[in-house]
Amino acid sequence: MTQEKRRQWSEQIDANTPLFKLNLKEIWKYRDLLSMFVKRDFVTFYKQTILGPIWFFLQPVLTTVTYVIIFGKIAGLSTDGTPKIAFYLAGITIWNYFSEVLTTTSNVFTSNATIFGKVYFPRLIMPLSIVVSGLMKFGIQFILFLSVVIYYTYIDIRIHPNLWVLATPILLLLMASLALGLGMTFSSLTSKYKDLTFLLSFGIQLLMYATPIIYPTSLLSPGLKQIMSLNPLTGIFECFRYAYLGSGNFEPLMLAYSLIIIFIILLIGTFIFNKVEKSFVDTV
Repeated sequence: MTQEKRRQWSEQIDANTPLFKLNLKEIWKYRDLLSMFVKRDFVTFYKQTILGPIWFFLQPVLTTVTYVIIFGKIAGLSTDGTPKIAFYLAGITIWNYFSEVLTTTSNVFTSNATIFGKVYFPRLIMPLSIVVSGLMKFGIQFILFLSVVIYYTYIDIRIHPNLWVLATPILLLLMASLALGLGMTFSSLTSKYKDLTFLLSFGIQLLMYATPIIYPTSLLSPGLKQIMSLNPLTGIFECFRYAYLGSGNFEPLMLAYSLIIIFIILLIGTFIFNKVEKSFVDTV
C-alpha cells in the first residue's frame, strides 16, 4: 500500500460547498472555539469599564425611565392600563437582544477580517457566537424584568401572566434567527458596499418605531395595524407582552406568520453569507 493510500485526512476544506448548507456537523466540531468567542465577547466588552456587568441592569433601567418620562408623562401615550414601567421594560428587554445581535452580526466580516484571512474555521461560528453571547446579556436583563413582573403580579396585582410564558424560548429563537438572517445579509453586503452601514443604523431605528415597543397596537388605526402586522417582530413582541403582562392584541396566527417570514430571511441570509465568505477577503 502506497503512502498516499495510507494517508487519512482529518479535515477537508472545499470551496464548492452548497450555498444553503449550515455545516452544523462541522460547527459542532468547533464548539470549543464557539465557547471561546462567547467568553471573549462577554469579558472584553466590559473589561475596562468601572461598573462592569452592572451596565446590563442600568441600561434597561435608564431606558425605561426615559420612556416613562417622555412617552408616558409628556406625550401621554396609553399603555392599555398596564403599569408603564412593566410595559416599557417588556419591549426594551427583548428589543435590546434583537438590535444588539443584528448590529454586531452585520459587522462580522469587516471587524474580523484579519482572523478570517489567517485561520480556517466555519465562518458561521462567528455570528453564532454573537447570538449566544447576546443570550447571556439578555438573561441578566430578563431577571430584572421578571422581578418587575413578580412585583406587579403579587404585590400591586395589576398584571396577569399566563401560560404563554412557556413560549419564551420559541420567541427568543425566532428573534435570534431573524437577527442572524438580517445580520448575515448586511455583513455580506457591507464587505463590498460600505455605505450600507449607515443605512443599517437608520433602518434599525426605523424598525424600532415600526415595532410595538413604546406604544400598544390599540392606538393604531385599522389601516396602520395591517401595515404593522407585516413586521415579523410584531407577533413576537405582542406575544411576549401578552404572556407576561396579560395585555396586548395577540393571536397565535401572528407567530405562524413570523415563523414563515423569518425562515425565508434566514435562508436568504445563509445563501448570501455562504456565497460571500469564499471571496470577501479580496474586497473587505
